[in-house]
Amino acid sequence: MGSVVISIDAELGWGFHDLESPPTARLESGRRGWQVLLDQLEEFDVPTTWAVVGHLMLPSCDGEHADHPAPEGWFERERGEWADREELRFCPDLVRAVLESPVDHELACHSFSHVLFGDTATTRELARAELERSLEIADDWGLSLESFVYPRNDVAYRDVLAGTGFTAYRGRSPTVGGVREVFETTVHGETRLVEPTVDEYGLVDVPASTFLFGFEGRARTVVEAVWGDPMVAVARRGIDEAATGDGLFHLWVHPNNFVTERDDERLRAVLGHLETRRAETDLRVETMGAVSRRVRTVPPEAVLTDCE
Repeated sequence: MGSVVISIDAELGWGFHDLESPPTARLESGRRGWQVLLDQLEEFDVPTTWAVVGHLMLPSCDGEHADHPAPEGWFERERGEWADREELRFCPDLVRAVLESPVDHELACHSFSHVLFGDTATTRELARAELERSLEIADDWGLSLESFVYPRNDVAYRDVLAGTGFTAYRGRSPTVGGVREVFETTVHGETRLVEPTVDEYGLVDVPASTFLFGFEGRARTVVEAVWGDPMVAVARRGIDEAATGDGLFHLWVHPNNFVTERDDERLRAVLGHLETRRAETDLRVETMGAVSRRVRTVPPEAVLTDCE
């Protein structure tokens, strides 16, 4: 029997601070979406991996980060335009809500300040600093972190990730997204299942299957009016495949994707279908950390590696 994983890129303003013109609606919806996710995941009892930007767990800061080897200007928006926007820079209250939820969520890492690990400006020193600072903050909270989600899925410096003690990361989806994903999944029946593997650094790669908001804008509105929400159809197919097969369906999302009630209903439809299939089958719902621990207990000769 297969399993379903949901991972959340929890970043608030840090997901946009390096953009010249951040999308206003999404920027202002981060806290709302965080609560929507918490409420619905509790309602349907779905444990989830919350990959949180480490800076959000700080109670405050001066915006200087003098000892952090970030490129010049990296924290400029925090120091200037967002100096008085604490709701975009910090959220220990929301992190605490995740930890205090009756659902057994996993708290994971999404870097300290949303540095893109594969960017040419990101040095090995910076990658290590982003990880180590996040671990220090987690330790202050009495927490240990085992899973990592790369900002914007920009996978790099996996050796540094392993060297700082992480055991798992979300790998890139092996298939395309967007309109083509909807077409190939719903029309051609392309599978959305993935397989976790152990890479050459001993890390468990838990690949993404589907981004829940990969089909948006006018195209979504037109298709929705005729055939229903296309991403719900994709997610339901992935859940059904996991319920009858041996693979993993890994859905991911941001809190800031939940801008309107229409977005909330998309999540509710997916979680409702997941609840039905769990009741009918032995379908598992796991966190990334649980997948990593499960894969690591499999005899070495039975585990796929990136070298095979």
